Amino acid sequence: MLPASRFTTLDALLQSYQLQAASEAKSAKTIGIYTTAVTILRKFLEQNGLPSDVTQIGVQEFRRFILHLQGAQAYKAHPFTPLQQKQLTGHTINCYLRAIRAFWGWLVSEDIIESNPFGKIKVPKPPKKVILPFTGEQIRNLLAVIDEHSPIGFRDRTIILTLLDTGLRVSELTGLKLNDANLNERSLRVRGKGGKERVVPIGATVQRAIARYINRCRPDPANQLAEYIFLTRAGEPLTANRVESIVEVYAKKGGIAGVRCSPHTFRHTFAISYLRNGGDVFLLQRILGHGTLDMVRNYVNLAQSDLQAAHLRCSPVDNMRLKASKAT
Repeated sequence: MLPASRFTTLDALLQSYQLQAASEAKSAKTIGIYTTAVTILRKFLEQNGLPSDVTQIGVQEFRRFILHLQGAQAYKAHPFTPLQQKQLTGHTINCYLRAIRAFWGWLVSEDIIESNPFGKIKVPKPPKKVILPFTGEQIRNLLAVIDEHSPIGFRDRTIILTLLDTGLRVSELTGLKLNDANLNERSLRVRGKGGKERVVPIGATVQRAIARYINRCRPDPANQLAEYIFLTRAGEPLTANRVESIVEVYAKKGGIAGVRCSPHTFRHTFAISYLRNGGDVFLLQRILGHGTLDMVRNYVNLAQSDLQAAHLRCSPVDNMRLKASKAT
């Protein structure tokens, strides 16, 4: 066990974690979440005259930090986004606390501290959030406003069809390279969370769209070593943020309302449509790249509630308007 010193401060240990995580090929997103969460904790401790040495941070400090998060305003410490009146969401708080709990687990594994005080703390569960899928009409309206006769328009249409047909995360879509597309076998090799690879099938329509985009519409890459499928006009790899903006712009043009207009909504739409059409739950888990069935169960529940609502509207017997039986 190291004595309390400058080597056991949050700042010093965060830098050590970042170096180790990068050497272990952890994703930039994961490292970023840990960095943000630990930095917010450090600032809270300093502002309240509490120690930032990990050997002196315990259960009481963490409980005070949780209360602080529950009353904090959104984007309070963000360098670019202005402070907002709304508070941090339950999902954001849960994400920060899980990251800090995992960071403290890393401290234990590195023999920097003896035990993880989070073992005595109950992390507040995030509220259950239902993300509505796109309807068929909304998807048709969205596609109708895309100029598929222009190279960029055809790229955007191909992106949306691919998201809808595969349920890929937006980062997985932008990470696709030319040699990941096996168009003869109608499949894509996808790199998911933690660098895990999986093969995702595609339909004939998406197969043709990707082939046409690559052969006719894809610009020359700015860097010849960049073999990503989807590129900007300038030949640079398309980013996740750019795809999010593309979806938002077309959704606004198409008058899409009442649903979250983001690439992730296509993932939900794919999963629910797959189940509605009789798809197997275990195959869906593999296609989506989930390690467990927990998330898939949410899609099952949504699909079942959707079927129940449809039956309420379309029940053959109810729609016959039969007179009530005069049972004896």
